[in-house]
Amino acid sequence: MEITARLAGDAQVKKTKDNRELVAFTVVINDRFKTKDGEWKKEATFFNCAYWVSTAIAKHLKKGMIVTLFGRVGINSYKNREGDFFANLVFHTNNIKIITGAKETAAVPANAGTPETKDDLPF
Repeated sequence: MEITARLAGDAQVKKTKDNRELVAFTVVINDRFKTKDGEWKKEATFFNCAYWVSTAIAKHLKKGMIVTLFGRVGINSYKNREGDFFANLVFHTNNIKIITGAKETAAVPANAGTPETKDDLPF
């Protein structure tokens, strides 16, 4: 699946309980549509994202940037102490493409979030 969205905040490197590192960030997709009554309505959908491939890209992902993400959608659901159920959308990201953002993003190499192996080289 592919989504294009705006970063809602700077990316962060986080560690799991078993010391594995991931890049965690939130994106928002803003939608605008006309209802049956002819009224324009705005709606925002937020996705919490997890990127496990490399933490090197985290320093390049800044609030307000537009990115295209490739991966799959999942749902995290849980019950709080009061017994109320909650859920949020999670996008398990395999690849990140920076579309636009701050001036320093122009220097980000295309493979900044992808580890390079000998097999990837053209020679």
